Amino acid sequence: MTTSSETQGLVVVTGASTGMGAATARDLARRGFHVLAGVRRDSDGLPLRTEGIEPVILDITVPDHRAALADRVERDARPLRALVNNAGIPGAGPVEVMPLDQWRRIFEVNVFGQVAVTQCLLPALVGDKGRVVNITSLNGRISMAGYGPYAASKFAMEAISDALRNELAPYGVPVVVVEPGGVRTEMSRTGLAALTGLEAGMTPGQSVRYGALMQAIPSHVAAFTSAGVTSAVAAKTIARAVTDRRPRTRYTVGTAAAFLIRASRVLPDRMLDRMTTADLRRHYPAQDRGGTPATATG
Repeated sequence: MTTSSETQGLVVVTGASTGMGAATARDLARRGFHVLAGVRRDSDGLPLRTEGIEPVILDITVPDHRAALADRVERDARPLRALVNNAGIPGAGPVEVMPLDQWRRIFEVNVFGQVAVTQCLLPALVGDKGRVVNITSLNGRISMAGYGPYAASKFAMEAISDALRNELAPYGVPVVVVEPGGVRTEMSRTGLAALTGLEAGMTPGQSVRYGALMQAIPSHVAAFTSAGVTSAVAAKTIARAVTDRRPRTRYTVGTAAAFLIRASRVLPDRMLDRMTTADLRRHYPAQDRGGTPATATG
C-alpha cells in the first residue's frame, strides 16, 4: 500500500499527454493532489513526471489498461477524490461523408471509453465520496454543419452526465461537466489532418454539396482556436470543478462558450442555425459565400 499524509488524495486525469489534460495534472499537483495522469506512451509521461504526478499507461479503449488503473487506485491508501474524463479525439466532416467506421471510432473513445473508465472507478469514488468531472465541449450543447460526429459524441456525454448525476446524488458523488469553447491545443490540428483523406473520398455529388464546407472547416477551426484560451486557463476551471466544495453541475471555459451556450437556451433553433451558419460561411471560398443551393449549409 502507498501511504502519505501530505496529499489531499488521488485524482485520475485521462488524456494527460498534452494540452488541457497535461495542464490540469500540473495544476492539481500544485494544489497538493497525487495525480495519476493517463498517457498512451512512456515517452508522453516523461515531461509530466514530477512531484505529485505519476504517469500511468492508459488507452481508455483497452480493457487491460482500465483494469490496471482500477487496481492501482485500489492498492493506494489515499482516497480517490476525482476522476477527470478528459481523453478524447476530434472528428470533423459532413454527416453524409463521414464513414461509419470513423463514427464508431469517435464514439469508442469519446463516449464508450469514458463510460468504461467511470464504471471501473465508481466503486472507489462512491466509497471515498469523490466526484466525476466530464470534459465535454461547447459542441456538446451546439452543433453545426461539419461538426456533427464530434458534437454527437459530446452531446452523448452531456446526457450520460445528467443521468449519472442523478444516480449518484444519493451517495454524495457529484458529477460535473466542463464545457470548453476554443482552447489552444494540438487536438484541433490533429483532427484537421483527417479532412484531406475524407475530402478525397467524396463522390462527385458530395463534392458539389460539401466542397466549400470542407474548405471552410480548417479556417473556421483555426480562427476559433486561436481566439480561445490557453490550456493553463482551461485547467484552472477544471481544477475548480474538482475542488469547489459545492460544485456547479456545469462550468464553461471561455467567453465564446459562455455566450453561445446562453444563446442556445433562448434563441429559436432556426435563428441559432442562421447565426452559426453565418459565422462558418465567412470561411468559405469567396465565390461560395453567397449561399447558393450547391454550397448552402444552413
